[in-house]
Amino acid sequence: MAQNDNFKKGDYVVYPVHGVGQIEGVETQTISGLTVKLYAINFEKDRMRVKIPVMKAETSGLRKLSTANRLKDAVKTLKGKSRVRRTMWSRRAAEYETKINSGDPIAIAEVLRDLKRSNDDNEQSYSERQIYQSALERLAREVAAVEKTSEEKAMTRLEKAMGMSMKKKAANDDKKAA
Repeated sequence: MAQNDNFKKGDYVVYPVHGVGQIEGVETQTISGLTVKLYAINFEKDRMRVKIPVMKAETSGLRKLSTANRLKDAVKTLKGKSRVRRTMWSRRAAEYETKINSGDPIAIAEVLRDLKRSNDDNEQSYSERQIYQSALERLAREVAAVEKTSEEKAMTRLEKAMGMSMKKKAANDDKKAA
């Protein structure tokens, strides 16, 4: 994992539970008589602001964006064969959420790969689609930040890597809109 210190204003970082955010600055606050340096992180997409003590940055999992090579490995994972185990859905769902919240792009790609199932909405439950969408957005935000592109373009690229045709995607989008 990358070094977790010396983030500065404007840096994009990944906070595992929330995804990609941008450092707004390093602030100093006095909490219960202790002076604490905090990273102020803005998660624009979620309209949220989080402050993390600098000394706890590493243990909280705060990290720099992945390297382009790490994201290539994640895309390679997307192209792999789906591995759906026949365990109870609640257990699989919990494992998927754990992988998404790990912040690891390869683990998130595994969730996408395993839930993709040719993107036939009739095959997926509501909760499967929600977890799939959450994983897609999380990975797309990191890809977009690393490649300096839009989240929509990153999503399209990831879905293309999974072999989803745009016709199917458009048909599914039409179904959701109806």
